[in-house]
Amino acid sequence: MVKAAYVLGTLLVLVGLVWIGQGSGYFPYPAESFMIDQTPWIYWGALVAAAGAVVIALARRRGR
Repeated sequence: MVKAAYVLGTLLVLVGLVWIGQGSGYFPYPAESFMIDQTPWIYWGALVAAAGAVVIALARRRGR
């Protein structure tokens, strides 16, 4: 269960970072994405990345 939480948390952090990159325009891939240069996606990405960090922290705490 702890390994699954690590995987989930890592995926959430990565997805959040991609969303932040697309929302800010630093990661414009794919070029026709509706998320590019759209500020709300920066906030959603930060929220998802923070949730992933919380999942990883809880997994570390549970793993001890």
